[in-house]
Amino acid sequence: MLIARVVGSAVSTIKEPELHGLKLLVVREATPTDELVGTPFVAVDGVGAGEGELVLVATGSAARQTARTRDGAVDALIMAILDSLEVEGATTFRKS
Repeated sequence: MLIARVVGSAVSTIKEPELHGLKLLVVREATPTDELVGTPFVAVDGVGAGEGELVLVATGSAARQTARTRDGAVDALIMAILDSLEVEGATTFRKS
């Protein structure tokens, strides 16, 4: 799983049938101290995340382990919205 920040959205009216009804969000990997790193990528939203939220993203075959994504061409899935993050005994993120 990756820690990521939702930085935007992607809209597609023409897509594979298995992806119909699934929201696509642009995310960027984040460090435990909430520093954005890497290149933005698109992930299917499985939990109702919104722009600016810190989320957990499953990638690869793990992204296809839910009932909604099992038969789809999904390589990244937002599977949780973080409320807080604690690393080495210190809280590095708390949702306000």
